[in-house]
Amino acid sequence: MTTMATTTITTRVSATLFIADIHLGKEQPQISEQFVHFLQNEAASARALYILGDLFEVWIGDDAVQPEHEPALAALKTLTTRNVPVYVMRGNRDFLMADGFEALTGCHLIDDPTTIDLYGKNTLLMHGDTLCTDDVKYQDFRATTRNPAWQTWFLGMTEQERLAFAQKARQESQSQSQQKTAAIMDVSQRAVFEIMRDRNVTHLIHGHTHRPAIHSFEMGGQTAQRIVLGDWYHQSSYLRVGPEGYELVK
Repeated sequence: MTTMATTTITTRVSATLFIADIHLGKEQPQISEQFVHFLQNEAASARALYILGDLFEVWIGDDAVQPEHEPALAALKTLTTRNVPVYVMRGNRDFLMADGFEALTGCHLIDDPTTIDLYGKNTLLMHGDTLCTDDVKYQDFRATTRNPAWQTWFLGMTEQERLAFAQKARQESQSQSQQKTAAIMDVSQRAVFEIMRDRNVTHLIHGHTHRPAIHSFEMGGQTAQRIVLGDWYHQSSYLRVGPEGYELVK
């Protein structure tokens, strides 16, 4: 049975920050303002910043940057120019980010999943959507859109055609989500155990589910932790990690 636990950090020096599911888009410009403020303040003194997927509500290709994304891209570039490393993982909304995004921002794209040494602890980073194995329809859609042939076909469309396709796909996703139970759309604990065991880690950080929490559980005779990042639809949310522990900040 999963239990909830939190560890409060007593120092603010040289922490590593994690965020996910910012969903930058023209429908909610206040999110972009909050994100730029976060980059200029909290992230400015960070040891590193990790963005674990869905930075954008939609990213239709590096060759078709939307005007509403430009302030965030510029703020990321300013942050990386000031020698704060920023690592970005593709999510289910912005999986088409590529070399052009890196050139615009100075960020480094990382694979999903990725394992890092986080203050002496091997920690697995994921967006989190691949852990939702009970949502079979979504996993089928994900497999289709990650196919290089599909991506070549999509990027061959005009900008307006891509935007229309993305809008329709988002509407269909929202409609389907209303018909799914919360359990189906959450991560599978079995999938969590399997990948943590295969990667030989006891710590996992991910987003996607929009259910911020720090879960502690037993795994192989050890205490393991799964940290879930919050979304930015209603408030900015991030994870601060230092030598002393973890703190989810809203």
